[in-house]
Parts: sequence; structure tokens; C-alpha cells
Amino acid sequence: MKGVSEDGFVFFTNYNSDKAAALAQNDRSSMLFPWNELDRQVSVSGKVEKIAESESDAYFAARPRASQIAAWTSQQSQPIASRGALEAQYQATLERFDGSDVPRPPHWGGFRLVPERIEFWQGGEDRLHDRFVYQYTNGWIRSRLQP
Repeated sequence: MKGVSEDGFVFFTNYNSDKAAALAQNDRSSMLFPWNELDRQVSVSGKVEKIAESESDAYFAARPRASQIAAWTSQQSQPIASRGALEAQYQATLERFDGSDVPRPPHWGGFRLVPERIEFWQGGEDRLHDRFVYQYTNGWIRSRLQP
């Protein structure tokens, strides 16, 4: 996750990745934020949508140059013969953009998960955990759940 606002939770990926392919088939997803040390977690679920190209452009421009080069270099989730082959692809991309700004690749950008359900979980003694869920139905409704 790279951003959160009242509109939802924003993340970025390669649009050709397994994750993006799964979202193209089913626009519903979830995120889990575990804090194992505190025995707590928050899960968020809802509909996922692509963000505006201008938002993706702005975030991409703010990334370190090495990350920008890597976004052009990697064919995410695709097999590659060796680490050396990946490093050669990276070097070729470095040379391609030598002396110029790196534009956002057309296959890379952001999504927003628009929450419809947010659950807060805290571990409890004897497995009597505390669970609260906020469900959006013409406004947020809070309920306590059994463990």
C-alpha cells in the first residue's frame, strides 16, 4: 500500500502481473495489515479500480530512478534464464534512458481498493479475541463479532 485517503487504499503494480490479471477477472479483493508483535490485524475488503493515469504518473515520477528503471526492466512474474540475464536487461534499460527522465511504462500503474468492510482484530486470552467490523451500507455500521 502506498497511500490511503477517504477514497480508499492505493497500491501500484505491473499491469501484466499475476495480481493485475486476477483483478481483471474479479474486481473484488482484500488487504491484510498484520501487527504480529501486538497480536493485532486489520483486514479491508471491497472493490478495486484503476486509479487515474495522472495519479500513477505522479507517483512514478516520485520513485527513485533505480525503481523506475526496474519497472521498465522486469517482465514481472515471467520466467528468466538467470540472474545475469536480468542484470543485462537492467543495464540495457539504464543505457536506454541515460541522460533523460524515465517515463512511466504503459504496463505499470495504480489501483485503489474502495473499502466496503474493515475488520479490526485483537488477540485475546483463551482465544476470546476482540473483533469489530465496519460495514458500508449507505454509511458505516459497526458491529462486534464473536471470535
